Amino acid sequence: MKDECLICKAPLEYLETDELMECAICHKIENSKTRCIHGHYVCNDCHTRGIDTIIRICLNTDSKDPIEIIRMMMAEPFCHMHGPEHHIMVGSALLTAYKNAGGDIDLPKALAEMMNRGKSVPGGACGFWGACGAGISTGMFVSIISKANPLTEESWGLSNQMTATALGEIGKIGGPRCCKRDSYLAILAAIDFVKEHFGVEMEKGKIVCIHSKLNNQCIGSRCPFKGAD
Repeated sequence: MKDECLICKAPLEYLETDELMECAICHKIENSKTRCIHGHYVCNDCHTRGIDTIIRICLNTDSKDPIEIIRMMMAEPFCHMHGPEHHIMVGSALLTAYKNAGGDIDLPKALAEMMNRGKSVPGGACGFWGACGAGISTGMFVSIISKANPLTEESWGLSNQMTATALGEIGKIGGPRCCKRDSYLAILAAIDFVKEHFGVEMEKGKIVCIHSKLNNQCIGSRCPFKGAD
């Protein structure tokens, strides 16, 4: 087994119901279904410590390829093989590529909003909610660029369509989860969706996975991004 627990490197386990747990780093007590087999729990805030690096990356690139941008994020220490950081990273990479491809948005303001919204989606949402956070992040992205809210009409519909489209692509592959695979699938779905509905064409490069050796649950040949590693 590869390392999973940030404290002792042991594998994680998922409970059927919430239990009160104390974060092993900041000692915050909250409900969760996730811990390692030795009982260590790490809260979302501690798991994503250093995630503000996303803003620096996004404001200092002219790339129109959201896959290239998210891979910059994945190379940073704050990003783990799996975790809720991906719920912010997907939308942030899309916002940046959209802006660089000609999209009309205030990027710093949009990124701050994406950070705030993405943090509200907990780890494990893919399995426990039936809605992968990477897919939800694409809906947040479309909501931000279209200025959607619960009372808007077309933008409300487009935001929900985007989430549904991304989740559909993720769900077709099946589990177990891989935050890298699901992030790529969500972004590819968003690139096509935005071209069709907003007329902004982001770049789409070839994706070959470089993370499979770090993923205990890699699905191997079933992954559309399976590389030679």
